[in-house]
Amino acid sequence: MSRDGAVVRVLVVDDHPVVRSGIVGMLAAEPDLEVVGEAGDGEQAVRLAAEVAPDVVLMDLRMPVLDGVGATTAILASPGRGPAAGSAPRVVVLTTYETDADILRAVEAGATGYLLKDTPRDELVAGVRAAARGQTVLAPSVATRLVTSVRGTDRLTDREVEVLRLVARGLSNAAVGRELFITEATVKTHLLRAFAKLGVDDRTAAVTVAMQRGFLPDV
Repeated sequence: MSRDGAVVRVLVVDDHPVVRSGIVGMLAAEPDLEVVGEAGDGEQAVRLAAEVAPDVVLMDLRMPVLDGVGATTAILASPGRGPAAGSAPRVVVLTTYETDADILRAVEAGATGYLLKDTPRDELVAGVRAAARGQTVLAPSVATRLVTSVRGTDRLTDREVEVLRLVARGLSNAAVGRELFITEATVKTHLLRAFAKLGVDDRTAAVTVAMQRGFLPDV
């Protein structure tokens, strides 16, 4: 269900009509999910996101006119759609590409999830629901890449500790960003890297494990 308890409203973005239709068909079979729009490129996605106000955007990565990273950035930066307004959609990248560069670009743009197009139907549906609840959604291979990228550096950086300390106080990502004078996308990047180092997949668990390991002694 969406954040207000209603049906989860989904915008599907993919430049391949057959793929897009398949995704729409899978989601339409779920009584608690409603596809409220379809877009074939990033520019159209930005326009539709403003018109239909989805809870979740399933975003292809490589598209004509405007790619998924550009569209994600524009959607989350739209006036009146920030977290303070309570209306920011969750963007979940759904792509065939899983290179480190693609993953980091998507996360830094503000995506809350990264799934691959070979994701089983049940996992995709569960991922949409989880994203609507504000949870991070990562394909197992993507999570492995994030872990690998920080292997050997399992200590949290000073900035990651600062972010987690503010999260422990109950601040949203946007509020953390304002407190530290960084963008919300940068906050999410720090959180995801901290998740990988701590072996967790959500904010609450990250704070708990960080406290157990002595990273947050004053919390």
